[in-house]
Amino acid sequence: MTNETNHEHTPRMQWSTHAPEVYKAMVRLDAAARQGVDPTLLELVKIRASQLNHCAFCLDMHTKDALAAGESVDRIIQLSAWEESRHFYTAREIAAIELTEAVTVLTDGFVPDEVYERAAKQFDEAELAQLIAAITVINAWNRFAVTTRMVPGHYTPGQYKSHS
Repeated sequence: MTNETNHEHTPRMQWSTHAPEVYKAMVRLDAAARQGVDPTLLELVKIRASQLNHCAFCLDMHTKDALAAGESVDRIIQLSAWEESRHFYTAREIAAIELTEAVTVLTDGFVPDEVYERAAKQFDEAELAQLIAAITVINAWNRFAVTTRMVPGHYTPGQYKSHS
C-alpha cells in the first residue's frame, strides 16, 4: 500500500476570466444575499448545498472558511448525515439545512409546504428571503465550479473576502 495520491485534474476553463461581468454580478449577488444571514448558518448552508451538488471546490472553500470562523469539525463532519445528527444543530439550523436540501435538489419539482413552513417558523420573512437568496446563490456558484471543473485544495480562508 502506497501513500500516492492521484494527480489533480485540470480545470476546463477559467470562467471568471471569460465572463467577467457575470462573475462580478455573482460577487455582488453573493454579497447582497449574505446580508443579515448569520455567518455560521450561512457556511452550513453553503457546505450542505455543495455536498449535494458534489462541488469539491466549494466544499474546500466553505469548510475552510467555517473552520477559520470557529465552526467545529464535528458539526462539519456530521452535516452530510444531519438527519441522524440533529443534536449537533439548533432548530433554526435544522430548518435552514432542510430548506437548503429542498431548494437544491427539488426532488418533487418544488419545495414542500411542510419544509417551507418549518423554515418560516424559525425565520421572519426578511430573514427567510435572505436565506432563500443565499441558498440560490451557492447553488449557482456550485454549478459554475462543477461545470468548469474548478480545482479544490488551493483555497485559503478569506481568500475572496476582498471581492465581496
